[in-house]
Amino acid sequence: MPEIRSYRPTDRAAVADICVRTADNGGDSRSLYPDLDLMPSIFAFPYVDLEPELAFVLDDGERAVGYVIGCAATPSFARRWRIDWLPRVPQYGPLTGPPETPTEQMIGLLHNPERLVIPEVADYPAHLHIDLLPEYQGAGHGRALMTRLLNTLAAKGVPAIHLTMLTANTPARAFYDRLGFHHIPVPGADIVTYLGRSTSV
Repeated sequence: MPEIRSYRPTDRAAVADICVRTADNGGDSRSLYPDLDLMPSIFAFPYVDLEPELAFVLDDGERAVGYVIGCAATPSFARRWRIDWLPRVPQYGPLTGPPETPTEQMIGLLHNPERLVIPEVADYPAHLHIDLLPEYQGAGHGRALMTRLLNTLAAKGVPAIHLTMLTANTPARAFYDRLGFHHIPVPGADIVTYLGRSTSV
């Protein structure tokens, strides 16, 4: 039976693999982003490196097959991303012009951590990413991972959390709705949707 435990540095490769295999609107992103370090360098590694105490994995007995990761205070996390994280990924230098490919679009996101700081979600200071391999979805593991993170944040005195999801990912939206997340209106947001909830379980 898979179990939830704290992230360990030895989980890094498995976390990267999960990220890559779920990064294209919930599906495998390898054909879209052939550099297999790119998506983890944006959506996973900054979190497990900068706030490992808020990283939890679902372990099937051999390796991590899912994870939930996050930060407690988004504005300070964005500052640490710029100061502490970007120097660790020099292979992804800043763009010199407008992005022209999917990879360049992602590199643009990497170099713009301030995009995470949205005034409309200021009352939901924490934010998260959660991903599970397809064969482990729909069995309650996502809810259990989320509960672990919410309880940890609540114990730290963090009152609320938000997340950003692609609006087109309707299965993900149904999952978050079941977990008690609600829509946070953000002007101009159409491709993405902002959701939030209290950390109280």
